[in-house]
Amino acid sequence: MNPLRWSFRAQCLLGFLACAGLLAFAIWMQLKMGLEPCPLCIFQRIAFAALGLVFLLGALHGPASRGGRSLYGVFAFIAAAVGAGIAGRHVYVQLLPKELGSSCGPPLSFLSETMGPFEVFRTVLTGTGDCGNIDWTFLGLSMPMWSLVWFALLGAWALHAGLRTRRTRLF
Repeated sequence: MNPLRWSFRAQCLLGFLACAGLLAFAIWMQLKMGLEPCPLCIFQRIAFAALGLVFLLGALHGPASRGGRSLYGVFAFIAAAVGAGIAGRHVYVQLLPKELGSSCGPPLSFLSETMGPFEVFRTVLTGTGDCGNIDWTFLGLSMPMWSLVWFALLGAWALHAGLRTRRTRLF
């Protein structure tokens, strides 16, 4: 059975399961392999959780109208695009030469206690020190690079699920 022709609910459920699996893998890497996430990694996890939530809501709701499906597809794409932006920034920071990088700063818990949410977001996205470390690779790609790939794939999947024309059944 071709997954590109699955129902909207099934496609959203698959998107949700992919996000849940990616988050589970990240948590496993943290707890079992000892890889502590940097602030940019945490923001990517939040973006995967938001994307997964939109997919889950789409699967549970399963709107019959094309407009409803399109809305879920666009919202999921926006979540994926935000995540891709964060992952892209992380990849950029990792590829910077060490002498051009600055410190990532204090831990995210300290930043959130001493700054407002927008200042924390700006500080994390401009930090480059600890976020520039590459602690893990698979097939030559670091974890933020894989996140970027997955955000692109899931964003395209969301648009396909939400915007594809579906045949109506007469019987």
